[in-house]
Formats: sequence, structure tokens, C-alpha cells
Amino acid sequence: MPKPATANRRRKRGGGGGEGGAADEQASSKRRPATSVLTSLDVNDAPRPELPLFQLSRPRQQAEQDDEEEEVTGGGGGGGAGSSLSSVVNGHGQSPHQQRRLWVKDRSRAWWEQCSSADYPEADFRSAFRMGRATFAMLCDALGAAVAKEDTALRAAIPVRQRVAVCVWRLATGEPLRLVSKRFGLGISTCHKLVLEVCAAIRGLLMPRFLRWPDDAAAEAFKSRFQAESGIPSVVGAIYTTHIPIIAPKVSVTAYFNRRHTERNHKTSYSITLQGVVDPDGAFTDVCIGWPGSMPDDQVLERSALQQRAAAGMMAGSWVVGGVSFPLTEWVLAPYAQANLTWAQHAFNEKVAEVRRVAVDAFARLKGRWACLQKRTEVKLQDLPVVLGACCVLHNICESRGEGMDPALRCDIDDDETVPENPVRSDGATKARDDIAHNLLHSGRAGTKFF
Repeated sequence: MPKPATANRRRKRGGGGGEGGAADEQASSKRRPATSVLTSLDVNDAPRPELPLFQLSRPRQQAEQDDEEEEVTGGGGGGGAGSSLSSVVNGHGQSPHQQRRLWVKDRSRAWWEQCSSADYPEADFRSAFRMGRATFAMLCDALGAAVAKEDTALRAAIPVRQRVAVCVWRLATGEPLRLVSKRFGLGISTCHKLVLEVCAAIRGLLMPRFLRWPDDAAAEAFKSRFQAESGIPSVVGAIYTTHIPIIAPKVSVTAYFNRRHTERNHKTSYSITLQGVVDPDGAFTDVCIGWPGSMPDDQVLERSALQQRAAAGMMAGSWVVGGVSFPLTEWVLAPYAQANLTWAQHAFNEKVAEVRRVAVDAFARLKGRWACLQKRTEVKLQDLPVVLGACCVLHNICESRGEGMDPALRCDIDDDETVPENPVRSDGATKARDDIAHNLLHSGRAGTKFF
């Protein structure tokens, strides 16, 4: 007996919620961003911020193995061109239930076999994966236990080296998944899953080791190096915020609209933000990834884990140097933004620009080394923060191991910066900045001696 039409309509609206439930769900989706936010907050030394942090979840092994290859199963018929036919039987040569035939598309793995061979040139390997064999082997060893899979009755598992190579090559080149599939002889969906799986492993296993806020000893060393190079005391890092292009999301689309980039390039642009603090060597010590592209830099800072550290008193006695898009606070040192500057203020801005240049250069190498950050990717918006976080971790690994980068790969950074509505948020910081500017000018550290 057919069910009433009203019941079907109620079910389409979301079950027992009715019109009110659907309206509430739609309104809720407009209020919150469509993506998660990933930060490098260490819960051992700072409180957890009230942010929608990305929660790392390990995919179920059986589901991954069942979808390891794009395949079609059936009871009979012959395989078409480019396909191979095999039967699934048990150890005694008999089918466990009934005999099945499995067609698996043949794909060439010649390129990957050539790259993984011992006689493949080191320069070509470094050009393809942005790192040498030794660094790649270290990465495989560190991730092996997390990404390795067991063989099944249907097929042998993809080796760890090939799994990691798929992810690294995809991040390094930014090529679409169909080209990754041809390179490694794997299915398109398989390559996509491998990228997400390896990035999640990098975020979960390697970020606590290679991307973390400096301890007291390291912070003092950073302060000494920054002061020796710029003359500004107590600087523990330089901060910068860049934008990563994305495909227009289906939810909260206006929040991700990058108005300044659209007006400058006359092309509609959507983005998410990547805020990072770097040390004197250009390695990241803190990241905040995933806030919508329409959000200015000062608001991203207010919602970051770094602000949570400052609120807990963990930034006392330290400066993080930023550009004009950041406000002057008790721990953020920003340049003078007014039009008419004194000699001391001009000298101060020059030195701040030198420190800030360390962060800009680090982001230029990050985007140049991992070309996926320069273009809109095929990754879903909710998965993108962990992919970008993996790029930051791999950047630190390459920097710490002295992996050089081809100058031709360098990416120009052209993010727009605007002065916050409230650029000065601390009277004490205003006096401290004036004192630093005075000392820089009269100590001859401003480039020109006036006395």
C-alpha cells in the first residue's frame, strides 16, 4: 500500500525535523565556515583554543583495501582491451561461495619503477620529489607503520615507498589526479585516498616533531640571532599570512570570497588563509590554517592558537614581528603605519621589514617547493587544512636537512595587506616600540649614522 505523499516530503526534509529542522540546519550552515581549522597548538604546554580544530581520523583498513583499485566484477564475459581477467579462489582451488571473476585495468608503472631504481639520477629524483633519496627514505621509515597495508586475497598491497611517493609528487607538482594516476599506474580514486592518508599521517606523526613552538632554550637562541641581524631585541619569530586559492565552496561562499585579490587581478577568487610564524632559518614554528579568505590578517591572528598562548601569558617578554596588516600588541611588533614618519620611525620600519622578509622568503620557498599551493586543488575544503599542514611539515623537514630548491621554482608572494581598523592596541607596546626605534637610530643600526 503506497505511503502518503506528506511522509515522503517529510523524509526528504530530514526525517522528523520537519520544516523547522531544515531551516535551522540551513541557518547553522551559514553561520559556521565550511572547513575545519588546523593549528599546531601543543596541548602539553598551552590551553586548547575554542576553535573548530581538525580531528585526525584513521581510515578503516578494510574499506581502503576494498577500494584500492577501480574494478568491475561480474559473473562472466571477457575482458575488454587493456584489461586482465583473473578468478578469486581459496587455497584448495575452490571458490569459497561461488566463483567470481575480477577485471582490473592494466596501468603502466614504468615511470615509478624507473624512479625507484638505484641507478636513477639523484638530480632527477630531487627535481621530481623536491627532496633527495636520503630524505625520502627517512620520510618513508617514519610513516611506514601508519600507512602500510597488508596483502589481501584479491591483490598485493601498494608498497609504502609508492604510497609516500604518490603524495609527495602530487604536493610537489600540483598535477591533477588523472596525471598522478598515469605516472604511478594506480586508479584515480586510489591516488586521491593515498594523498589524504599520507598527509594525515604526516600531520599526526611528524608535526609534533618538526613543527612546534620553541622551548625556552630555543627561544633564547632565536632572540639572539634576530637581534644580531636586526638590532631588535626579544624577537622570537616573524609572522605572515598568505592565501591559498580554492574552488568556490557550496556553503558560506561569500566568506571565502577574496575581494582584494579579485579586484587586483580582475578574476573571481576564493581562498583560505595560512598564517605562519617562522624562526631565523625560515622554518615554521606555528601555523593556523583554514580560516576564510575574506577574513583580514588581524582577525585570523585573534582566532589562532598563538593568541591563546599570549592570553595564557606564554608570550611575555617576546616579540613576534609582523607587517602593517597586524596590530601592535603586547607581543606583536608591527611597523608604524602613519603617512609622515620621523627618522627614528623610518629606521625602525626598515629593520622590521628585514625581519619580516625572513617570513616572506619562507612562504615563497613553501609555495615554490609545493606547487599544489599555487593552484586550486581537487581536495575537498574540509580536507584541505591537513594537506596544507603536511606541506608545512615537509618544508621544515627539507629545510632542516639542507635540501636545496631550484631558484626557478621560487614563487612570488603577492598577498594584499591592509591596515587594521585599530592598529595600536597597547599603550605599553607603543612606548616599547618608540624606545626600540630610538635605540636603533642612535646606535647606528638603521643603516645610516646621524651622529
